[in-house]
Amino acid sequence: MILPWHDTLWRRLATAGERGHHALLFCGAAGGGKRLFAEAVAAARLCDSPAADGQACGHCEACVWRIAGTHPDLFRIVPESDEAAEEGADNDKDGAKSRQIKVEQIRQLQEALTKKGHRDERRVVLVDPAEAMNAVTANGLLKLLEEPPVGVLFLLVTRAPDRLLPTLRSRAQRWDFPASDSRTASAWLATQGVKDAEAWLGFTGGMPVAAEEVASGPLAACRARFLKDIGSLPQRDPVELAGTWDTWLRSKDAQAAGFDMPRLADWLLRWYADIGAAALGAPVRYFRDAEKVIASLVRGVVAEEALGCYNDGLNLRRVAAHPLNARLLLEDTLLRYCRRMATGRNA
Repeated sequence: MILPWHDTLWRRLATAGERGHHALLFCGAAGGGKRLFAEAVAAARLCDSPAADGQACGHCEACVWRIAGTHPDLFRIVPESDEAAEEGADNDKDGAKSRQIKVEQIRQLQEALTKKGHRDERRVVLVDPAEAMNAVTANGLLKLLEEPPVGVLFLLVTRAPDRLLPTLRSRAQRWDFPASDSRTASAWLATQGVKDAEAWLGFTGGMPVAAEEVASGPLAACRARFLKDIGSLPQRDPVELAGTWDTWLRSKDAQAAGFDMPRLADWLLRWYADIGAAALGAPVRYFRDAEKVIASLVRGVVAEEALGCYNDGLNLRRVAAHPLNARLLLEDTLLRYCRRMATGRNA
């Protein structure tokens, strides 16, 4: 699927056709649709009968295999945590999954690419997110990019190109993905059945694909619960709420929805950003549906204390992926928030 704001990029790529670079680096903010574009490129490359606009036909044998997730010449290199989410794995049973792309995955890819393709020479390797590779893993992929097997197209997707090895970046042709304008994004969300598009776009920083994923999936209920809980502070006991959240994060419902500590930390940071903005008299950006609640919370709060919440949120996000004790981390975070919102009030 080619999103409306990617039409120009697609036409450029389709014009290049088979004459294009063997490795493409797709760069842009998360939630803008880079992965969807990469999947469309992979589909077109493997399709037996592409349409006039270059997109995959969707019904040939190759397309049927790809749609079923069984195409033997399409290699998706993603973190274990992403694979587990797609397959509905039970984290309690299988243990925590890595958020990194491991060197063993690249070794297996190298071995697979030494063999001929199952149908012809056309094969595609999709790496997302490319920044999930450490130096050792990236060097393994670099060897493939330096001496690419015949007919293999490498697609690297990243929101942080500066975190990639310079040598890796130099071996791929960079494509920068523009953000969608709000009118186009809102119109597209409407076609996806999303109501209150402007509010959801605000929550996701203007990223329409991210907005659709949250609004139309189980994360919408998680967001509603988060908003209700965080809005109950400082009247509610922060220690009790921390315990409630810790239990929530470990529940199967939260895991199935993709609601984990890093996501909670990200949402808290957005809440703190709105708290700081409101304290300065600026409009809120992320939680527009809670504007009145936020205005009430910051009434009389010293701006420096409200802005301090944001710094606390940044510190939380840095350690959220690997907390030594999630409950204690949440307790400390919420206690800090309540102290700032209480002691920061003007006399």
